[in-house]
Amino acid sequence: MKQTLLAAVIATAPFAAQAEPVAYTLDSSHSQVLFSYNHLGYSTTWGMFSGFEGDIQFDQDDPANSSVNVSFPVRSMFTGWEGRFEHFMSEDFFGAGEDEMVVFTSTGIEVTGDTTADITGDLTLNGITKPVTLAATLNQASEHPMEGKPWAGFNATTTLLRSEFEVGDFAPFVSDEVDVQISIEAMPAES
Repeated sequence: MKQTLLAAVIATAPFAAQAEPVAYTLDSSHSQVLFSYNHLGYSTTWGMFSGFEGDIQFDQDDPANSSVNVSFPVRSMFTGWEGRFEHFMSEDFFGAGEDEMVVFTSTGIEVTGDTTADITGDLTLNGITKPVTLAATLNQASEHPMEGKPWAGFNATTTLLRSEFEVGDFAPFVSDEVDVQISIEAMPAES
């Protein structure tokens, strides 16, 4: 009897280890994209996108089997100064209409450590799509202490060149390099 039970466990073990990714949706109230750039050597100027939506297919046992897809309107940018926002939306930079979106779709994930991975994907910005790599960290995946259900949090960073997306006016005086910091929380999608 014990040998039969052991044989059954061994026979089904490979299938149990191949769990499917779980669909997660972003917690819009705790997900932000911050960007910063050097302004004429005098200061570091910051901006932010927040309140956006997206989905993650999260495989905690095999993170390389995960994926992410996020999009948000360019005009949801927050700069802290209306004049700067209007300049960014002008023809000097985005010339962005109400329906112009920023879109990131992952194409692969390479696990680099116990809680880290490089997420490669296609970023569409200003109508131009380029490959980018996000250096990502899993902050925590556990039961949310207030919501009482599974929750996950991630941080990621990358550096973009404005000129690659045809928003490079005033470079190099205003830096071509834009540092991007991402922090998101996500929860299982409602079925």
